[in-house]
Amino acid sequence: MVSSALQITGLLIGGIGVIGTFAVTGMPQWRVSAFIENNIIVFETIWEGLWMHCIRQANIRMQCKVYDSMLALSPDLQASRGLMCAGSVLSFLAFIIAIIGMKCTRCAQSSWQAKDCIILTAGLLFILSGAVELIPVCWVANTIISDFYNPIVNVAQKRELGEALYLGWVAAFCLIAAGAIFCCFCRCCEKTRSYGHSAPTHYRTHSQRLHRKTESSYSKSQYV
Repeated sequence: MVSSALQITGLLIGGIGVIGTFAVTGMPQWRVSAFIENNIIVFETIWEGLWMHCIRQANIRMQCKVYDSMLALSPDLQASRGLMCAGSVLSFLAFIIAIIGMKCTRCAQSSWQAKDCIILTAGLLFILSGAVELIPVCWVANTIISDFYNPIVNVAQKRELGEALYLGWVAAFCLIAAGAIFCCFCRCCEKTRSYGHSAPTHYRTHSQRLHRKTESSYSKSQYV
């Protein structure tokens, strides 16, 4: 019962991480315009994402335009696009594998050892996808902060951290947490199984000794 609850908890946390990863990949709020110094045009907000940039005017109208070419992106956003796509695929694959390896899922001729291997694979993929997602999120955040405090960069070109970056950190944490839960579950099952195999052996040895003593006493009584 406890193992099933642990698996379900890991699957739910992993599912939240998968949904968050897909949302971060599509969101345009990676870079948000900063209102500092002489940049006081507060009625217009600029969002820059991996696939498009948007202009929102006075919370009334928003216009988005897809990038004409990948070369129009900065190097960090170009790499982030590929890494986020890879992270999305890995997280979704880990989620599907975790469902197959669940105890409540019945597969044709699947033993408990095979399911433990499947769960372990899902856990490792969750951790890998979380690490892959952390790389672009932290990279873009570092670039934004460096440009913000760089006096050479024009004030109009300075940006702030967008909502997508914060959501990306949360999603990556959920993926890594789900992977850790699945890996710990496999480790606990391995210890339980090894203890279960060793305990009956000791019990059988003790029973055989008692049986031999009983037979010897019975034979002596018959002889008398």
